[in-house]
Amino acid sequence: MSRRIALLGSTGSIGRQSLEVIAACGMTVAALTANRDVERLEAQCRAFAPELAVLMDETAAADLRVRLADTQVRVASGMEGLLEAASLEGADTVLTAVVGMVGLRPTLAAVRAGKRVALANKETLVCAGELVLDEAQRCGARLVPVDSEHSAIFQCLQGCRDRGEVKRLILTASGGPFFGWDRTRVSRATREQALKHPNWSMGAKITIDSATLMNKGLEFIEAMRLYCMPPEKISIVIHRESIVHSLVEYCDNAVLAQLGAPDMRLPIQYALTWPERTAAAAKPLDLLSCPPLTFCAPDYEAFPCLRLALEAARTGGTATAALNGANEAAVGLFLAGRCSFGGIGERVERALRGVPAVQAPTLEDILEADAAARAIAIS
Repeated sequence: MSRRIALLGSTGSIGRQSLEVIAACGMTVAALTANRDVERLEAQCRAFAPELAVLMDETAAADLRVRLADTQVRVASGMEGLLEAASLEGADTVLTAVVGMVGLRPTLAAVRAGKRVALANKETLVCAGELVLDEAQRCGARLVPVDSEHSAIFQCLQGCRDRGEVKRLILTASGGPFFGWDRTRVSRATREQALKHPNWSMGAKITIDSATLMNKGLEFIEAMRLYCMPPEKISIVIHRESIVHSLVEYCDNAVLAQLGAPDMRLPIQYALTWPERTAAAAKPLDLLSCPPLTFCAPDYEAFPCLRLALEAARTGGTATAALNGANEAAVGLFLAGRCSFGGIGERVERALRGVPAVQAPTLEDILEADAAARAIAIS
């Protein structure tokens, strides 16, 4: 099972946990990439000795090149370097842990190179799912999900004889830090409150998406693409304990669930070792000390971003790219203190209304919708 990994986004939360898994499983690293965190990437390169290191920021890359002059690590920069890492001949698996739309082009490059792609960048399938999956089929690439919810569904589908037997996919959501709040109170939430997720330790952007429930909306769209399911066959339930990571209901009303401690190392490891399983880097689930497991319906009134995401999912085409682009821009404004928490959903809705949806889009259509939605969201 020996794997040689190109890890895109190695200095973020998922990237750092991925390196723990890689070390625990005895795998090797072919490439590491980051945005501009020179010190952390230097330390990772010295620990894992990749063939290639990439920083998106040109100035940071020049600094890293000097720092690693005493090693055999080659340093590249920018999108060109990221695309090289994604298609590196010496890697058999590409783990995409970069955040946002920037992950689309390198994921396509990995797919076109016929790699096994462990996908933690949900925006790729949200914005261009049909395009990416068509390319994967054409090039013989395999996509394996890293998100805990999609990993759970992937595992629950392993014994499925025929996808026609699937009645429903059920995505679980923690409900974020504002569960039980009304819309007025949610809209006034502060940055500090929104960044305190009750169960998971994640990067700032995905933590805000979890607080607005946009993250669950993006996962709804990703599930449609990844498992070729229409929106009416996907449901969302709030599960505060984050023990049941998602479920699959079959036509005979049997329901299979995947349970585990809220530890991202488990889905990361399964994405890298599948179809095999190995001793876990993740902590075990102790059923005797688990809290009671509860489930309830989402509040679409208090969390309009989830409603907007499901609306874009049903519209299809470039609507999902517009949704994602507007959300990325709006979350950036919120984190910078230039937009209220309630303003995130307002800006996303304005962008969705202002960007016409193009069906069966090309990559150019997708990129244009993304750019147009961002422009509206920041205006």
